[in-house]
Amino acid sequence: MTAAVAIAAGENAATRPRRKILQNIRDLDDFERAARPKLPHAVYGYVAHGAESETTLRTNRAAFDTWRLLTRVLVGVSERRQDIELFGRRYAAPFGIAPMGGSALVAYEGHTVMARAAADARIPFVLSANSIIPLEEVAKANPNLWFAAYQSPDRAEIEGMVERVTRAGVTALVVTADVPIGSNREADARAGFGFPIRPGLRLGWDVATHPRWLASVLGRTLLRRGNPHIDNLEPWGGPGLFSRDVGGIAAHEALCWRHIRLMRSLWKGPLIIKGILSPEDAVIARDCGADGIILSNHGGRQLDQAVSPLQILPHVLRKAGDLTVMIDSGFRRGTDIIKALAMGGRAVLVGRPFLFAAAYAGKRGVDHAIALLAQEIDRDMAMLGIHGTDEISSDMLFNVAGP
Repeated sequence: MTAAVAIAAGENAATRPRRKILQNIRDLDDFERAARPKLPHAVYGYVAHGAESETTLRTNRAAFDTWRLLTRVLVGVSERRQDIELFGRRYAAPFGIAPMGGSALVAYEGHTVMARAAADARIPFVLSANSIIPLEEVAKANPNLWFAAYQSPDRAEIEGMVERVTRAGVTALVVTADVPIGSNREADARAGFGFPIRPGLRLGWDVATHPRWLASVLGRTLLRRGNPHIDNLEPWGGPGLFSRDVGGIAAHEALCWRHIRLMRSLWKGPLIIKGILSPEDAVIARDCGADGIILSNHGGRQLDQAVSPLQILPHVLRKAGDLTVMIDSGFRRGTDIIKALAMGGRAVLVGRPFLFAAAYAGKRGVDHAIALLAQEIDRDMAMLGIHGTDEISSDMLFNVAGP
């Protein structure tokens, strides 16, 4: 194994997690099972659930079962590398951490914890605008920060936000495009959870029966930040989580492609559009000057019955031209990532498991999650007869559903 793969796989003794609580965490799904009893039911559900009947949420995982992998043997795989290049930067592994709003309510300083772990592992980290920690603070923890804006269509707000992320040293600007309005999160409503946060008997009892989370996450956050605010929605910040103004603030029905063109004219770094599923939208994104796109159905949290990004990936690639096409939604295994790369995707973003890892064991948990996934990819590459990610191709894919 090369030094680069060893670092990505978490083999470095200085970074290897030592806590006993991590000894039984063998894959990314284990973090969700381990974190669930530590979190109030409403907070766990906010992360784990999707929209309406959660058909999209289930389909995101089922889509991987359509494909199997063809192995090649006796090719000598003692040297393996899984590093990739995105927008002129080299990363140690072909995956990164997806933007997740509200992370600091699930794990204390959750955004910063994941940002630091990603920086140490040399993988991409994308900060959601729907977060309560100022992006400037997170950028200090991770100087290679990507920022995912929920952008207002107001010109002054666009100009101000581009100025703000430029000052903060953000390296890639991601525009979240698939939230014109808020989705129907029935599971959250049943748990008494939503924005603005409205304490009631059900939610109050839920929080009170999880005293460790109450003290270590909510209590510490309130002591440090007072009433938490959505700090990164606009140039000036955003409203408090308990304010009526917080309802629907991340949804912008009037946002359209001309606003993307405006952002392209102002922003000099890599511009990425997240939330694309249509091949036609990929073409428009390219024509508007975007450098990359992230195929995403928001992890099943927006339109239920939406197509899985993995299902649509080959169709998008046929029209994407020179766009850097990345993908998220439902990825949990090294083989999942290899399948997406074999179809032609450049990188994968993974969300919920890293947040559950932060909730369960803080930064050590996220370090361990990154290491587990990198180790899976490394083993998979060896068994597939692959020396580097540049050798991953469609020749190793077999469609069990037939032509």
